[in-house]
Amino acid sequence: MNKISIIIPILNEAENIENLLIHILKNTSKENISEIIVVDGGSIDESLNIVNEFVSSIYKSKSNKITVLNSEKGRAKQMNLGAKHASGNILYFLHADSFPPENFDKYILKEIEKGLEAGCFIMKFNSNHWWLKLAGFLTKLPWKSCRGGDQSLFVSKSLFKNIGGFDETFVIYEDNDFIRKLYARKQFVVIQKWLTTSARCYNTNGVFKLQYHYFMIYLKKWLGASPENLNAYYNKHVNVKN
Repeated sequence: MNKISIIIPILNEAENIENLLIHILKNTSKENISEIIVVDGGSIDESLNIVNEFVSSIYKSKSNKITVLNSEKGRAKQMNLGAKHASGNILYFLHADSFPPENFDKYILKEIEKGLEAGCFIMKFNSNHWWLKLAGFLTKLPWKSCRGGDQSLFVSKSLFKNIGGFDETFVIYEDNDFIRKLYARKQFVVIQKWLTTSARCYNTNGVFKLQYHYFMIYLKKWLGASPENLNAYYNKHVNVKN
C-alpha cells in the first residue's frame, strides 16, 4: 500500500508551523500518511517549542506520527535528511507557509496509481495583488518555468533516490534544480487543485522588485551560473527574515 511521508523544512516558522500541522491533520486521511517529519535548520524563535507542544497536545491521539529532526541550515540539506528518515514510499515536500488543498493526499495517490511518480499542485498567493494573481494563474500551465518549491512537491522515494536527492550545493533554487531533472525524465504532473501560499516575501521586498530578482536568478541559472553565484545574488538583493 502506498504511504506518504510529509517532509517540512523549517527555519524560524513560529508564525506558521502549528497552523500547517493542524491543516494537514484536518485535510488528510490517517491511513494514507506514514508520518509528518519536521526538519529544523537551526531556528532561534519558538518554532521547535511549538512543534513539541503540538505533538504533546490533544492532537497527539488524532495525528499520524510527527517526528522532529535537527539539521544543518539549508533547505536541500533539511529535505534530504527528512527523506533519509522517511518510512513512506511517497515523499511530499511542503514549505511551512504553503497550505495544500483538502484531501491532497488522495490527489497525490491517484496520480501515483496512474504511474506518474512526481508532481505538484497549482498555487495561489494569499494576496489580492493583480500581479500575484496572474503569477498564480500561470502555475496552471505545464511548463517547468512555471514551477517552484512553494507549489509543494511529491515524488516516489525510488525516483528520488535514483536522481540522488536535492543537490546540497544549492542554498536557493534547489527545488527548481530537482524539478528540472524530473521534467527531463517526463515524470511530472501538475494537479489542478489550488494550494495557497504566503506572499510574505513579496510584501517584504516589493512585488515587482522581487519578481525582477527572481527572473534574474532564473536567467543566471539558464546561462550557467553556479549555485554559489545564485546564492550570492539572492543574499545581496533579497531581504529574507530568518
